Amino acid sequence: LDWWHADRYCEQRFAQLLFEPQDSEQASFSKLLQSHHIRGSVWLNERDGVLHKPKRRRDHIVPVLVFRDKTDTKYVKVLSDFPALPAVTACAHLQWDTRTQEIATIFSYAVPTFFNEFQLRGFVDEEGFVRFALIVHGHHSPYLPVFRADGQWHHFCVTWQQENGTWSIYADGKRRASASGLYAVGLSAPQAIYSQGTFIIGQDQDSLGGTFTEKESFSGNITDLHIWQKVLGAEQIEKVRSCWVVEQDLVFGWSSNTLEVESTVQEVTAQFLCPGPVEECRVFEVGSSGFSYASCLQSLPFICRYRKDAYWQLKKAQLESSHSLISRVNMLAERTVIPENVFTSDAQDMNLSVALGALDVLATVLRKRETPVLESSDLLAVLQLLKQVSDVEVQEGEELEMLEPLGQYYVEVTELILGEQNIETWSSVSQVIKGPMAVVELCNRMVSHLAPLLTAGRTKVTIQHRNVGLRRVMVKNMWFGYGSLQRCLSGAGSSAVFQDVAASDGGQKYLSTTVGTAVISSTLLSDYQEISTSVHYRLQHRVQVPWGGAWMVISMFFLCFLVHVSPDAGGMWSTAGCSVVTSLPDSTACFCNHTTNFAVLLQVYEMQQRTTKEELTLQTLTFIGCGVSFCALIVTFILFLAVGVPKSERTTVHKNLIFALAAAEALLMFSELAKTNQVVCFTVTAFLHLFFMAAFSWMLVEGLLLWSKVVAVNMSEDRRMKFYYVTGWGLPVVIVGVTLATSFNKYVADNHCWLNVQTNVIWAFVGPVLFILAVNTFVLFRVVMVTVSSARRRSKMLTPNSSLENQIGIQIWATAKPILVLLPVLGLTWVCGVLVHLSIIWAYVFIVLNSLQ
Repeated sequence: LDWWHADRYCEQRFAQLLFEPQDSEQASFSKLLQSHHIRGSVWLNERDGVLHKPKRRRDHIVPVLVFRDKTDTKYVKVLSDFPALPAVTACAHLQWDTRTQEIATIFSYAVPTFFNEFQLRGFVDEEGFVRFALIVHGHHSPYLPVFRADGQWHHFCVTWQQENGTWSIYADGKRRASASGLYAVGLSAPQAIYSQGTFIIGQDQDSLGGTFTEKESFSGNITDLHIWQKVLGAEQIEKVRSCWVVEQDLVFGWSSNTLEVESTVQEVTAQFLCPGPVEECRVFEVGSSGFSYASCLQSLPFICRYRKDAYWQLKKAQLESSHSLISRVNMLAERTVIPENVFTSDAQDMNLSVALGALDVLATVLRKRETPVLESSDLLAVLQLLKQVSDVEVQEGEELEMLEPLGQYYVEVTELILGEQNIETWSSVSQVIKGPMAVVELCNRMVSHLAPLLTAGRTKVTIQHRNVGLRRVMVKNMWFGYGSLQRCLSGAGSSAVFQDVAASDGGQKYLSTTVGTAVISSTLLSDYQEISTSVHYRLQHRVQVPWGGAWMVISMFFLCFLVHVSPDAGGMWSTAGCSVVTSLPDSTACFCNHTTNFAVLLQVYEMQQRTTKEELTLQTLTFIGCGVSFCALIVTFILFLAVGVPKSERTTVHKNLIFALAAAEALLMFSELAKTNQVVCFTVTAFLHLFFMAAFSWMLVEGLLLWSKVVAVNMSEDRRMKFYYVTGWGLPVVIVGVTLATSFNKYVADNHCWLNVQTNVIWAFVGPVLFILAVNTFVLFRVVMVTVSSARRRSKMLTPNSSLENQIGIQIWATAKPILVLLPVLGLTWVCGVLVHLSIIWAYVFIVLNSLQ
């Protein structure tokens, strides 16, 4: 088979074309193939570059100019005003007359000051190659071979740019020659190709627009000439070669209306079969153990490669099969619609009529089955047939009215195999087919067949069966309603579909991830070619909340198939390029910067359900606790100022901690009042963030000060205080400033004046707090060790004969005293906040302890 059909053959049988063997395996692999009487070239899969083939090579109806013989009279003039061209690309499809080896002028562009301003010439050499030479400003490039003179159609492009006089010649999508220095010698700088000239196809101009000679005239056929005032890249040239026009900077586009055709030049309208996007494919040379390239349309042997686990699962399904569904389908159709052996079946000749009959019979059998649950082999057989139908190529002259009923049967069969009763069957073939998302890719192929149904009078085609539907307009849409695809995706064996999607659980217990909406697919079409664009859409939630739990839309995820990856791989969920616009209890609105397959995933968390009374009690206790704490802090601060406590490091640190904590708790008590005003709420949130961070920073300073009393530190008191002020106030200012600069639009939560816990902003508070608590815990541990050690020594010195019980009591008090005193000072009572989600009791404990801080 040719490469395209070989690739499809393997894919239809849940395999892949053979990949390139490793260097160390090439010789042994070549011997293995020879032992099976395989010689010559064998097709290889493309490991790095991916080949894309349209459903059929594009039929392009264009005017073709026929120059039958060399003559001094035949010419075609381009009726277009040319601007100055500092860069130029000219491309066309050409059929060379092989009867003569004389030089021929494909086109010439002349201006009043220079007749050979821009020209392309060629001839056939003795080895049978057509050689091209480019002329710019009268300067000639060498004649270089570009394609074989075989009488076939070839595509060429020539490019030139003013800078350095760089030029290139492309033939059949490949660059055949390039160099620089093609410009007039002696000029101070290279000049652009002059404007307002005369462009002639098929003749060399020895005067402006005339004086042709038979010897230098063109003989052959030419079509699809386009000229741009820029240098096209290799990808753009490949696109032009496949008959897709690059509109940007186009100076001249091929059209009969812009040509002045001399009467003896024959102009015909032909259905031109454009080349495919890629015409050469990689092959393995058996015997020489090397690699090369061959025409993708050439028929060569090939090998289908199975993954070991997929192969054994296929074999198991074949051995355990009763073949009841396959037998009934083949008996009803009175021919072999579905082969019994997936490995040895020959490629079927599938056209519209055969495909329609096969799906009609299959839908009838599936509809009337006594046992609706499919066997593994039955599911694989149905998928194999769906693959073959989706790959059918619509031939010229076929009755297009068959397309719509074909689509109806296709959608019905898809709906039937996605039934809830088949969840376990999908799981049993998980190594062969990674999940039911394979059906989405197959339906996407099938939708492309509906293109011929679109006409000026019919701009939309819609096909639907229950929860599955196809729509083909200029935008190609598909939808799999909740209840079809989702049953299988959320069922057994679908864990691979949900990889790498777990979001932060915010303290709740993560239970599972599920598809919470319909799955849709959207593709924008331009002249039946897929292009990508941004998409806004809203999907309704279609999930039931389980008893004792709650559903939370953590984030919006969409489903993405990698280019040319077999749909059997199942696809992967990804958030790349997509974001949630709005999320409501019943729906989620999303924006994606490209088209693909979309869905919204919901993640399930087990959450503590608090009653309204409990919430009110907690709010009241919080307000009272903050009020009590605030009053105590203010009184303490006043006492520090009024009583005249001796100035020291400790009192300075205490006063700063008291001020920061009092300011934070005052703002917290009245933050609920700021919710109604967005600006005020934002300001309150920023200052809450600042003062709470300052409070924790001064708690860190309390720990560092305590450490300095335990461990000798070579730092003067003045230097220590400067460091303490930088830590206590400088660090919070930096953290809050950086957070505002990087997350300004995501800073504030939706329902209250505090940091947004649904984004990473909350870590600008939680992260530093966890670090400070860890440091202070270590400080407390060291202080307790020193205190206990000192108490033990003092006890032995003062009361050497005391009882064991007294010594134990002294040790316990020596341990408990610093812990009770230092826990609130070092902020370690905040550790209880981590346990709040476990029980409401911990919430009460947390409020009480921090009220006493």
